[in-house]
Amino acid sequence: MRTIHKEIVIIGGSIGGTVAALSAAKMGREVILVEESDWIGGQLTSQAVPPDEHKWIEEFGCTSTYREFRNRVRDNYRKNYPMTESAKNIEQLNPGNGWVSRIAHEPKVALNVLNDMLVPFISNGRIELLIEAKPVEANLAEGDRIESVIVEERTSGNQTRLSGIYFLDATECGDLLPLVNAEYVTGAEAKSTTGEPHAREEGCLPLDMQPITHVAAVDYIEGGNFTIDKPEQYEFWRNYKAKFLNHMQLSWFGPDAETGESKRFAMFPGEGISLWDYRRIIDPSLFKRDFYKGDITLMNWPQNDYWLGPVIDVPEHERKKHLEGARQLTLSLVYWLQTEAPRPDGGKGYPGVRMRGDVVDTEDGLAKYPYIRESRRIKALTTVKEQHINADFRKGIKHWEDSVGIGAYRIDLHPTTETHQFFYTPSYPFEMPLGSLIPIRIKNLIASCKNIGSTHITNGCFRVHPVEWNIGEAAGYLAAFCINQSLTPKEVHQEKYRVKELQDLLMQQGVELHWPDGVGVL
Repeated sequence: MRTIHKEIVIIGGSIGGTVAALSAAKMGREVILVEESDWIGGQLTSQAVPPDEHKWIEEFGCTSTYREFRNRVRDNYRKNYPMTESAKNIEQLNPGNGWVSRIAHEPKVALNVLNDMLVPFISNGRIELLIEAKPVEANLAEGDRIESVIVEERTSGNQTRLSGIYFLDATECGDLLPLVNAEYVTGAEAKSTTGEPHAREEGCLPLDMQPITHVAAVDYIEGGNFTIDKPEQYEFWRNYKAKFLNHMQLSWFGPDAETGESKRFAMFPGEGISLWDYRRIIDPSLFKRDFYKGDITLMNWPQNDYWLGPVIDVPEHERKKHLEGARQLTLSLVYWLQTEAPRPDGGKGYPGVRMRGDVVDTEDGLAKYPYIRESRRIKALTTVKEQHINADFRKGIKHWEDSVGIGAYRIDLHPTTETHQFFYTPSYPFEMPLGSLIPIRIKNLIASCKNIGSTHITNGCFRVHPVEWNIGEAAGYLAAFCINQSLTPKEVHQEKYRVKELQDLLMQQGVELHWPDGVGVL
């Protein structure tokens, strides 16, 4: 078995992991970034989820590198695509004009931009990228430290031992945490644990997690017939009606985010609440005539949320069953659209819906990796709870003295895997305390994406793109800062002047630490 030593070992090429690597490399540290798929970027790329952002994102409320990412995405379209002159001049260009995001764009464009941001540091040797590899084992040292992590390559089965000074868990599910015996939680906490107003009255349910969604990329060609083979589980999903819903899963109805009641959707704009342009990533009207045959959209809809079981901390056969179930649900939704979906003209089916595997770099048109909303979460020095964010229980923004970044999103829980809880409520913009990145015990482990010290409830707003970006950026700078200062994260956290030094570094690098006065409720 070969051994690679780097100062910082980042397990997981999620948004957080990718940006953590970039941040640490900017500080002159040597990093290895390990990713399970063959695409870095997580939600933005391999999961095919356009950015979920807050309403102030174009002016403030994100790090300078996240703004650079967004600008590079727009420039990529302006420079490399045959856009109309009027489209090129749109300052806040939204390539898909999707209404879920102010910058709905193709996963491959996000991948190209992220790779370009890393390339200089890959070139000078500060970042080494190891793709299609996942952690399988860890070696622990005395004094509550990680000594090394063993990763296994998917295609060859070869294993590599990675040793380092700091280890960052930036996996989508918090996969490093159980391997290093870190204290963590999953699922829904009890009110007796967190004191949260909407936590469970009776006890923790560690397997009650938000659903996963396996996104599909499609376009629509009027008059075409691109009907896929009938999915293996189609009859199950065609006849499936959740006990907690009043509508069939494969229908034009979905659960209303705020009430849980059935809400009617429609296929195209003008027919109702359109799902087609919900996460549309290419709007042909922005490009030269006939360059695109039709819109391209990403199907992350209410109808393909999969809540029949979790994929974290369950036996392997259960995990595989639910991963395949999520795939089958999305394939069944596509087949239903093509063959049976009621049309406004009284007919059935839209056979012109075409799977676009080229958009997501897969044969079947499904994303490389399912969208994971909820991860294992570290038991941290600080845990951000509902009462810190929920606008119904606060009179303003909760300011953290040790803030390492900011975010904003409504608390948004999709139907969970056991209790099928919905929760969607106004929230104040929030700040990220340094203590939420630091485990209670292990000295050289840093949480670097949605595995920080949040709860089942607050994860509902910490999971979105610009927030995870900020978490990863702060984690990368924290690791580099600790190496430079010969300190542990906990030692930094314990001294106000050291926290201030870290915060000064973050601000110099374009990380906003506090919200400006006058910012209201989302």
